[in-house]
Amino acid sequence: MSDLSKIPVTVITGFLGAGKTTLIRHLMQNPQGKRLAVLVNEFGTAGVDGDILKSCAVPDCPAENIVELANGCICCTVADDFIPTIEALMALPETPEHILIETSGLALPKPLLKAFDWPAIRSRITVDGVIALADAEAVANGLFAPDPAAVEAQRQADDSLDHETPLSEVFEDQIACADIVLLSKADLAGDAGLAKARAVIEAESPRKLPILPMTEGVIDPRVILGLNAAAEDDLDARPSHHDGHHDHEHDDFDSLTVELGEVADPDALQQAIIAMARDLNILRVKGYVAVAGKPMRMLVQAVGDRLRAQYDRPWGDLPRRSQLVVIAEHDHIDRAAIHAALGV
Repeated sequence: MSDLSKIPVTVITGFLGAGKTTLIRHLMQNPQGKRLAVLVNEFGTAGVDGDILKSCAVPDCPAENIVELANGCICCTVADDFIPTIEALMALPETPEHILIETSGLALPKPLLKAFDWPAIRSRITVDGVIALADAEAVANGLFAPDPAAVEAQRQADDSLDHETPLSEVFEDQIACADIVLLSKADLAGDAGLAKARAVIEAESPRKLPILPMTEGVIDPRVILGLNAAAEDDLDARPSHHDGHHDHEHDDFDSLTVELGEVADPDALQQAIIAMARDLNILRVKGYVAVAGKPMRMLVQAVGDRLRAQYDRPWGDLPRRSQLVVIAEHDHIDRAAIHAALGV
């Protein structure tokens, strides 16, 4: 059990587009009377998720309690970024009573958990729990292994092929580190999809975990906060593909920020993004678009070729600019092809 004198920290992990920001927004709006702070780790230079959360600030989680790290994966920048940021949050005039950390979709949670053993912070904070989000529909559809039988046949035929795909390793590490798994977008998956996704996760998990459906980030905060897991003391029960490695790289993934200017036809842009994701094997697209003649900015978020767009708030004094972050495996980041697909 954790030391109740320490500030509890909930680590929210999950693959790209699983709905981590939506969940945190729900927790901010339902803080259970606790003063919250949020640390958001982006992958790419445009701080979309942090900006979304700051626009949803509430008295128990004001904008100054929301901090963004956008210059690298949080599990790779512990000394330079994570520790000083946590210290800064704990030094706020009103000390947070609970800290939420949203990792990037590419982060491995275990190296982050190890950071909680650093002397500078160990006596002051504890990992209340690790919550892993998994897109129920995507997992049910075999996003990480489109043809598992063919992959296994290839593995058996080639003795030198003894590794998983990078995406699969990230997914498995996140599940293995979790205290609770939330199957997001349950409404899109349906009962059959949820059952299939649950079976996949149960097969990947090294221990029995609660696996709960969730739609639009809505779940009772009492279910996922206050777990008292002290996960930093329980690392051996959370195996990782990178156990024994002194460090790891994310060279398997890359991101590109695309500036578009004002957009006259938002529908055409959305169709272009969907086609680009499908044709160029793009994992994730997110950003803001300035639509000609519209005072509101358009928030665009795509996972593969599934896209959601909505007008979220007026531009106000902010410069009207269209900026999209495109994330893909390293070999699929083709700047010229992406620019051409988006008409830049």
